Amino acid sequence: MAPVLEKQLPGLNGSVDNNKEDEEGQNLWSSILSEVSTRSSSKLPSGKNILVFGEDGSGKTTLIAKLQGADHNKKGRGLEYLYLSVHDEDRDDLTRCNVWLLDGDLYHKGLLKFAVTAQSLPDCLAVFVVDMSRPWTIMESLRKWAGVLRDHVDAIKIRPEDMREMEQRIVKAFQEYSEPEDAAPSSPRRAPASGEDEAVVLPLGDDTLTHNLGIPVLIVCTKCDAISVLEKEHDYRDEHFDFIQSHIRRFCLQYGAGLIYTSVKEEKNLDLLYKYIVHKLYEFQFTTPALVVEKDAVFIPSGWDNEKKIGILHENLTTIRPDDPFEDFITKPPVRKFVHDKEINAEDEQVFLMKQQSLLAKQPATPTRGATESPGRTASGSPRPAGRAGQPGVTSGSPMAAVKKPDPNMKAGAANEGVLANFFNSLLSKKTGSPGSPGSGAVGAGVQGSAKKTGQKPGLTDVQAELDRMTRKQDSVVSANNGPPTENEA
Repeated sequence: MAPVLEKQLPGLNGSVDNNKEDEEGQNLWSSILSEVSTRSSSKLPSGKNILVFGEDGSGKTTLIAKLQGADHNKKGRGLEYLYLSVHDEDRDDLTRCNVWLLDGDLYHKGLLKFAVTAQSLPDCLAVFVVDMSRPWTIMESLRKWAGVLRDHVDAIKIRPEDMREMEQRIVKAFQEYSEPEDAAPSSPRRAPASGEDEAVVLPLGDDTLTHNLGIPVLIVCTKCDAISVLEKEHDYRDEHFDFIQSHIRRFCLQYGAGLIYTSVKEEKNLDLLYKYIVHKLYEFQFTTPALVVEKDAVFIPSGWDNEKKIGILHENLTTIRPDDPFEDFITKPPVRKFVHDKEINAEDEQVFLMKQQSLLAKQPATPTRGATESPGRTASGSPRPAGRAGQPGVTSGSPMAAVKKPDPNMKAGAANEGVLANFFNSLLSKKTGSPGSPGSGAVGAGVQGSAKKTGQKPGLTDVQAELDRMTRKQDSVVSANNGPPTENEA
């Protein structure tokens, strides 16, 4: 028995030591886990989502890329994913906020199921982007995308008690809004001050949070630098922009949304937009009050606005009533059509000149030598029509009839010279002929005949002398090529 006992005693002592080591190990792991859980509770939460909706070309991708600090402007299709880096300087902590951009085509709205689920919806912020350079699309776009998000929230089938809790959270945040200067400066989470006025929670208005989505909503007006362009080119006035802002702010009241005007081109309100987003998602301290003075840099946080403050805009409306339909006064300007719908290509210069040369060659020939015939015959041998007295030497016919058809056997230089001579003769016939009878091709002969009748000296100018020389040279070339002249040409 003794050996057996001796064997059992060491075993008992070993088991006791092992139990002590296990207890120490468990205490060590418990301390590590408790430390990690303490640190994790103080860290920035992960899994936050920003849902961005808007029309194609409204500037969704450009806006988020600018907030991200990137210069690229690549637009995706369907459901695009980006992220924002969120840094907590006090805790030296860094996290990423997911950004989902839905395509402007309603065909892709079914892709929302990959970005928003029943579990991730409480950690979402909805951003509706509208384009201020196209203000006539603003209200239609807001109604369309708010309906898309509402339909998706209804489709994911959240439990009714969870949905009511989310809606109450939005109502509470709206009612407990206080001016930033009244917030506690050392606390990242803003709380109402202890004054008597701030302690009273005012009831919601009749048109406030009537379309509660259960998540924070922000409306971003992009391209607000286009306001000056609308004023210059489309005759927009201050009351038009007040009318637009009034309709947007009343829409914001229905969804409990904030409103901010931005411009990526002028880098206006971009930093303010980033701070407000991280304030709504991560409860960072926010110290910027509402901005309503500048019409292109408006900022209205959720919970600040009400019907009475919106009514201040209505005081500036003179030709528009506040309740008028938005689309009746903010209309799309007419499209300016171009005069030429099709592009006209210039014809090659050489081809154009060849066509003109062929047209000149097809003109009917009228010999100029016939102008020295008897007074009763024209250059072409036909009877002369009756004309005014005192103009016997000027024959009838159009100036173009004086252009002679170049002979094919004639040399190129002589033919071109003859064409030019006849052309200038036709021009001179207009000046020398009387108003009652048009000039003929035989200008030189007509002028000499008229001078003989009236007893005047011919007195040709240098230009006429040169033209006569060119005509005689052309006739001599024609006579040499064609033989002796006919009887009518003598």
